Amino acid sequence: MLLTLLIALLVLVCLLSLALGPVAIPVDQVVAALTGDPVSSNVENIVWSVRGPRTAIGLTTGVAIGLGGTLMQALTRNPLADPGLLGVSAGASFGIVVSIVAFGIGTLYGFIWFALLGAAAASVIVFVLGRMGRSGLTPVKLALAGIAVTAFLGSVTSAMVLMDVEALDRYRFWSAGSLAGLNGDVAVQILPFVVVGAVLALASAPALNSLALGDDVATSLGRNLALVRTQGVVAIMLLTGAAVAAIGPVVFIGLVVPHVARALAQSAGLGPDHRWLLPLSALIAPALLLVADIAGRLIAKPTEVQAGVLIAFLGGPFFIMLVRRRKLAEV
Repeated sequence: MLLTLLIALLVLVCLLSLALGPVAIPVDQVVAALTGDPVSSNVENIVWSVRGPRTAIGLTTGVAIGLGGTLMQALTRNPLADPGLLGVSAGASFGIVVSIVAFGIGTLYGFIWFALLGAAAASVIVFVLGRMGRSGLTPVKLALAGIAVTAFLGSVTSAMVLMDVEALDRYRFWSAGSLAGLNGDVAVQILPFVVVGAVLALASAPALNSLALGDDVATSLGRNLALVRTQGVVAIMLLTGAAVAAIGPVVFIGLVVPHVARALAQSAGLGPDHRWLLPLSALIAPALLLVADIAGRLIAKPTEVQAGVLIAFLGGPFFIMLVRRRKLAEV
């Protein structure tokens, strides 16, 4: 029942994303354009060429961020973790700046591959560092390695953009986090990464339930901890790397959505079962991202506010309220 309601909500948000903006289109006209019924050329162009690709990118990246955030918190057993903790966002940022400064690439379709490569490289480095030592890969070592790599890459990226005006301009727009100015090619480019990452994430759900009970219990249940964590790191790299490369580092969604999913699951009597939490997060996150994108189009017409800015502005107080109400420190 809960999944059905969230799917219906997501469909409604998608319709509103196609209908609302500087030029409002009635929902029945949007439905007619989608089903091939006769509509004006202006409506058809807006729905299929402008807002359709934007909505598709919001759906794809939202699913990736939601799954990545839930997987990250489960993998590290840290309720305050977000996908950027593994250095994915910092690696993607570094890759984009390198593509601009070193190779003169000035289009998204050029530097998105550098962003994915940077995200992958950063994740691998964090994974290798986290495996060092006798105890092998542990949540604490993984988090510490991620923080160290993020700090290092962030410093190098800042130094590079300060020395190149063009890189600074492009990086500044990308780092705000936005669905604007993108077409359907972006969704097609990142879709394979998101699909593979989603399959790995959903397949790891039973193992994550065991891992939540502690390493010793998970081992006694026959789980290979190294394999589980390796699968999780690869999934986070693919999911978050693809989303960050496409729309920038949108903060708070990957942090807040898993807690919203847990609250809904508990209220529905489903418990903290990742077989439910992961699908719920994959539905809530794109709805939240698209709502922020819609609001950004409407509050400053005819210009717009980037979705990442709105989410950062509203996400902070919301998360503080969530922490206080759910007593997150005691989880």
